[in-house]
Amino acid sequence: MDIETLLKLDKELIWHPYTQMKDFEERDLLYVDRAENVFLFDHRGKAYFDTISSWWCITHGHNHPVIMERIREQLQRLDQVQFAGTTHQGPIELASRLRGYLPDALEKFFFSDNGSTAVEVAIKMSFQYWKHVGQPKRELFVSLEHGYHGDTLGTMGLGGVPAFEGPFDALTFDSLRVPAPYCYRCPAGKELYEPGRGRRCSLECFGIMEEEVERRADEICAVVVEPLLMGAGGMLVYPTEYLSRLSRLCQKHGIHLILDEVATGFGRTGKMFAMDHAGICPDFVCLSKGITGGTLPLAVTVTTKGVFDAFYADYSLGKTFFHGHTFTANPICSAAALGSLDVFESEGVLEKLPERISFLQGEKERFLDIDIVGDVRGIGMVAAFELVKDKASRASFDSKVRAGWQVYLRGLEKGLVLRPLADVIYLFLPLCTTREQMATILDKTEETLKEVSGTLTP
Repeated sequence: MDIETLLKLDKELIWHPYTQMKDFEERDLLYVDRAENVFLFDHRGKAYFDTISSWWCITHGHNHPVIMERIREQLQRLDQVQFAGTTHQGPIELASRLRGYLPDALEKFFFSDNGSTAVEVAIKMSFQYWKHVGQPKRELFVSLEHGYHGDTLGTMGLGGVPAFEGPFDALTFDSLRVPAPYCYRCPAGKELYEPGRGRRCSLECFGIMEEEVERRADEICAVVVEPLLMGAGGMLVYPTEYLSRLSRLCQKHGIHLILDEVATGFGRTGKMFAMDHAGICPDFVCLSKGITGGTLPLAVTVTTKGVFDAFYADYSLGKTFFHGHTFTANPICSAAALGSLDVFESEGVLEKLPERISFLQGEKERFLDIDIVGDVRGIGMVAAFELVKDKASRASFDSKVRAGWQVYLRGLEKGLVLRPLADVIYLFLPLCTTREQMATILDKTEETLKEVSGTLTP
């Protein structure tokens, strides 16, 4: 089919995710024909920087030859087999190699196929665990406002992004949602955060979490958080100390700590996993997105032997964990994940990151000179710019203005994919992005924001 026909059929037939389709009544979606390294190419051959790693999953760039070769080899051997009652090389080797990157206590691997289900598995395991060990009253989950853990009904019960969960509140369970450590808009009412310079506080926001947990400790099943970087809630970056203190609080009360590393894992924050910055070991860690380098869907929930042992019993006792997916531990996806680990190790990816991160995090500060940029924040290969209509009051734009959407459209003209989170513009760069490529991306992003700023401010 020619491009015109394909785009016409797209409008007639396809409902795209997280997309108001009326926005494309008079315009076409970006048609991506192929990809290579950090670039997407449309049907005319125009290149676009994939600045958001195709929804945060592309790790080593598109079509990395090492990963592609692993996939080709696996295609000749085994395409798919159920993972109940059978096993095969890929997930065994993958679990063995991943274990070397994780704290020693995390040693039991449960495979699934996407980030939402990885978290869903963790909360179901935690919930069932307490029944098995004789503490059935522990049924309450604690999560953060602005948090996001997936689109399944279970994970939506944890979420704190109103636009995502609002229409489905009647279908989801209630969790205890605690104000997030959102430094730019401090939940403790402190005015000690300076955009571009960070915080000068005593982490009063953690006191809110501590008070809530202490108050209901004997009811709490688990605390679920995205470590250090809260993605869909606005790329909120919070202090390592908050995570460290949360780990100690959970240990004090025997509460499970579930870390959702779906977006933060595999080098995105500068270390293999975000929890490594705090040197902590959770009871569960949930991995997906970058696990295959972004090429194919795969996920894993890793937990402790202590959790596993609570389910290990004669079948007649009814302690089996009844959960699974058709494509659990799919051989081809597992091969892609092994290829990604090959790249990490053979190319010294983590060792190369500090210089790139230093450049990105240093250069992002200049964006504060733009009239509509109220805050800049970042960690690792992530930088974010919160757009506001008034810097002094930190007042947000009215949703009708759609400042972020205007930046997205202007960015496409410059060869940038800057899909916003409401009015937060962000860069979530593949780990292979060079300093030269980053410089170009930053310059083009700055130009885009300045041009849009000129249309929004007097």
